Amino acid sequence: MLSIMRFSLLVAALIFILGCSSKEVEVKGHEKVFEYEDLYILNALLFEERQDYKNSSDIFNTLYLKTGKEEYLYRSLRDELAANENERVISRADDALGDKIDDFELVRIKIVALMRAQRLLEAKELGLRLVSKSNNVDDYLLVSEIYVKLKQFDTAVKYLEGAYIKDYNEKILEKIAVILYVNLERKKDAIAQLETHSRIHGCTKFICSKLIGFYSNDNNVDGLLSTYLRLYKIDSSRDIGEKIVQIYGYKKDYKKMIEFLEQSNINKELLLQLYIQAKNYKKAVSVAKELYEESGDVAYLGQSAIFEYESAEDKRDKEMHKSVISKLKEVIKTKREGTYLNYLGYLLIDHEIDVKKGIEYVKEALKIEPNSIYYLDSLAWGYYKLGDCKRAAKIMKKVANMDGSSNSEVVEHIEAIKKCNKKQKGKK
Repeated sequence: MLSIMRFSLLVAALIFILGCSSKEVEVKGHEKVFEYEDLYILNALLFEERQDYKNSSDIFNTLYLKTGKEEYLYRSLRDELAANENERVISRADDALGDKIDDFELVRIKIVALMRAQRLLEAKELGLRLVSKSNNVDDYLLVSEIYVKLKQFDTAVKYLEGAYIKDYNEKILEKIAVILYVNLERKKDAIAQLETHSRIHGCTKFICSKLIGFYSNDNNVDGLLSTYLRLYKIDSSRDIGEKIVQIYGYKKDYKKMIEFLEQSNINKELLLQLYIQAKNYKKAVSVAKELYEESGDVAYLGQSAIFEYESAEDKRDKEMHKSVISKLKEVIKTKREGTYLNYLGYLLIDHEIDVKKGIEYVKEALKIEPNSIYYLDSLAWGYYKLGDCKRAAKIMKKVANMDGSSNSEVVEHIEAIKKCNKKQKGKK
């Protein structure tokens, strides 16, 4: 019963393997030479799967002897390489090659075995013969690897460059750059190689990432910024965008940071803060509105209302007043914070829309922050508008001794209230 089940599994696996045989065994549609060839292949592959490379090599060698198909010989030798039977691989390759090197694949396998056996000078000699005849990119790479093991890095770079100019392969370029940067300490040359490639062929994720690694190691901030900006064009992810923003912040180049944030739209909260710092309230209104619409957070509605007022050219515009007051009233329904209560109150006071109501809002703000110079100033200004300059002056006396009393608007209010108080005293 077990043998029948095993055979069924073998047949099922065989069907699958035959469908993938061009990858696994490279038979490429050749007809079978003997009846059980497929089962031999299957058994060899099963041994490979179990990492029993000695048995898989033996079976592939049997297949080679029975069929004469070279792909079986190559597979047998590769399995012996996997089993670390390097000297046996060299011996078998010599038997098959003789003095010729026409079978390039077999020569490559022998070179790998020589390298693993630390017979590097022999590997180099054979590699040079191979590359002169094949002119194959992979053979240039193989020879360069030999020179790396020999620590002859200049020559290794020479062969890598020979391979690179054949197809401008990024992986080859990376090998060149790493040897130049790490082994030869020619850091500028390494970066120049990558930069030249990126300018001509484009800065792919792979090349940009290598440049970022080098620039980061060298603490080259400008190089990092330039590369991240190029990378962002092909990968507009938030992570990369935030790296760019961080670098602009490090450089304190807030103008460029704002431009990038405007274009990328990756961090509206930061953009809003930068607009506020720059006192660009017109743009701040727009961003605050967007943030409110996206998040539903009334704090952004409150900010948009404040910036709408601050950015208005005509502070006496009654329609603007209605819009700002309406928004602030909406905000304090759920967010009764001092900032919004005071701003709403001051607006009602300063423009004499409803001074008494404005004072109520300011008093509520002072319950939250009783020592706020700006809230106290608003309250004093409210009493001033009501004509109670004595009470206003009493509050302003306290304000005059607080930090922030040099604010131009506060100073203006202090003087106006002082004059009013003197005038009212003189009438008595």
